[in-house]
Amino acid sequence: MDANRYGGWLDAVINKIRIIGGQWRSRLISFEDAPGLRPTPGRLRETLFNWLQHDVVGSECLDLFAGSGALGFEAASRGAARVVQVELNSRVCACLGGNRDVLNASQIKVVNQNVESYLNGLCGEKFDLVFMDPPFGKAYVEKTCQQLEMTGCLSEYAKIYIEAEKSLELQDVPIDWALLKSSKAGDVVCYLYQRKS
Repeated sequence: MDANRYGGWLDAVINKIRIIGGQWRSRLISFEDAPGLRPTPGRLRETLFNWLQHDVVGSECLDLFAGSGALGFEAASRGAARVVQVELNSRVCACLGGNRDVLNASQIKVVNQNVESYLNGLCGEKFDLVFMDPPFGKAYVEKTCQQLEMTGCLSEYAKIYIEAEKSLELQDVPIDWALLKSSKAGDVVCYLYQRKS
């Protein structure tokens, strides 16, 4: 794609975040201002991908509530075979698509759709890694966890990363998910789960 396809629109977006590792290490991606959009801080992303260091290469990844796309682009940069970024906001999606095209990241697919509808429409697809970073205070986390399990879109030992507000008491996750890791940074708490079967 011509980097000026949007008339320099990506360059005009002042919000930028740096990819930490992999083939696009140190490259900047742009993101839109949107309600509830908070890119995962660099320190948390570094922690997460240290946890996942043996799981990313060749994996099928699902980036729900993709927002800035920081997690999905980081996974693709580190060798994920495919990344599906699901985001409802059309302007945010346009920015994700622009970043994908500038990086020539053909392994990334951007889906402009409600997460619940997207998951309900899956048929036979399996994902090894799921990133979930929904807007805070909207009660999306536990509902989406249950939906991920019920739709059968998770591979046998899939890992699921959840980022949420620190005040959220995460209790209603599928019974066959085991908590592997957790961390806190400021007002954010994150969890890494793995399916046990």
